[in-house]
Amino acid sequence: MKSKNPPASAGSQASAIPFWRDAGKRAFIFQLAALFTVGGLGYYLFSNTQANLARQSIATGFDFLNKEASFEIAESLIGYSAADTYARALLVGVLNTLKVAFIGIILTTILGTVIGVSRLSSNWLVSRLSALFIEVMQNIPVLLQLFFWYAIFYEAFPAPQQALNPIKGVFLCNRGLIFAIPEAHNAHTVMGWILIAVLVGGWFLNRWARRRQEAIGESFPVLRVTLFMALLLPLLAWVAYGTPTAMNMPELRGFNFSGGLSVSPEFSALLLGLVLYTSAFVAEIVRAGIQSIGRGQIEAAMALGLRPGQILQLVILPQSLRVIIPPLTSQMLNLTKNSSLAVAIGYTDFVAVTNTTINQTGQAIEGVAMIMAVYLLFSLSTSVFMNWYNKRMALVER
Repeated sequence: MKSKNPPASAGSQASAIPFWRDAGKRAFIFQLAALFTVGGLGYYLFSNTQANLARQSIATGFDFLNKEASFEIAESLIGYSAADTYARALLVGVLNTLKVAFIGIILTTILGTVIGVSRLSSNWLVSRLSALFIEVMQNIPVLLQLFFWYAIFYEAFPAPQQALNPIKGVFLCNRGLIFAIPEAHNAHTVMGWILIAVLVGGWFLNRWARRRQEAIGESFPVLRVTLFMALLLPLLAWVAYGTPTAMNMPELRGFNFSGGLSVSPEFSALLLGLVLYTSAFVAEIVRAGIQSIGRGQIEAAMALGLRPGQILQLVILPQSLRVIIPPLTSQMLNLTKNSSLAVAIGYTDFVAVTNTTINQTGQAIEGVAMIMAVYLLFSLSTSVFMNWYNKRMALVER
């Protein structure tokens, strides 16, 4: 005998399931509860901080940036005095951090590549020395290395009165390396702009040469042409302005040198410590990237008659870059973030300037927030550039 009740539909069956047994509803409730919990915790911290600041009569905000800083900064890429604002002082700190990070990344990439290639050398001595460098530098904390190099610069070199003078216009003492530079002249400005224009033109020339080679199969000596123009055109500008040769020579006045250009021991110790430490990790990255290339490709290049240097330049490194670039990006970020240790040896980077600002104004929250924002910006900018370069180097499937 058939039942007179019709079968339940799928919709009615779904509605009959309790919400605590429905995975989708359960997940929504948990996420909503987590959102309210985080929001409530954030509100509690914010309100508690505001109450404590009000109780201690500490003003909040960034109005202090327009006030006079009233402290000197030993090194600056732009004009600065104690009468300038906190905003300009912080800008000086940002530029000092960028200076050490930019130069450090370039030197680290070059040194790490050389040591990584040397690690795989068939020469026993070169290979073992490279391995020793990697093991020593990787296993000594970077802060200890900074202290070591800082002590070397101050203890191993004499005072300015007994400064070493290996060649005319160059002095080496515990105040740093001081050397002569050309006197300011319009010719030097024009030469600099011409050099930048030549380098930009070389980049466009390289793109044209690649399209030309793909079209007709003939290569164009882009590097030689660019180098030739980079030497010739600034030289012609220098001659056109009357060949200015005046030099700004350093002179000992009192307890220090005046004139010329000075590279401080703090900057030198920071740069040397960061480069040596980070290049040890870059060397291992380069070694792993080279070893990822199949032996068959190297043997094929040798069969074509390519010399070892050509094999490394034309076959191994271009392919190994696809393996090297991602971890290399991480090491670049580590170098930039480790530059914040500069405060330990007295180099006036952004962290040091911000700490001084916090001590004078009491704006600790704003100061720490600015430090976090600046280093986040540095890291994201480096990541964006390296990710763009990594996409350019990636294999394109056809």
